[in-house]
Amino acid sequence: MDYIFHDNLAEHGPIPENGILSRTLQADDRSKVVLFVFAPGQELSAHTAPMPATLYFVSGEGTVKLGGETKEIKPGAFAYMPPKLEHAIKARTEVVMLLTMVKGVAAGA
Repeated sequence: MDYIFHDNLAEHGPIPENGILSRTLQADDRSKVVLFVFAPGQELSAHTAPMPATLYFVSGEGTVKLGGETKEIKPGAFAYMPPKLEHAIKARTEVVMLLTMVKGVAAGA
């Protein structure tokens, strides 16, 4: 396959009433793209990643913690995170988010 195409990332399969669905859309030696769907009230606790990453919020409302700041999220919100930045996500409504990780770029490189 030469490409990957999804016509609507907001459309997804069922998620548990109190859960988070994650589905890898693409992965290779250089990057990985994962679709997350959060049920209302769900959260991803504070953590870090060893590589740069971006978050794109397709739909929903909530908050994202980036380092020491908390930002409101809504459809269309975007964040770039350098390696080792502590981050967390909390969904107020159902949230659909696209995570893209850039492999092979170490912290401080």
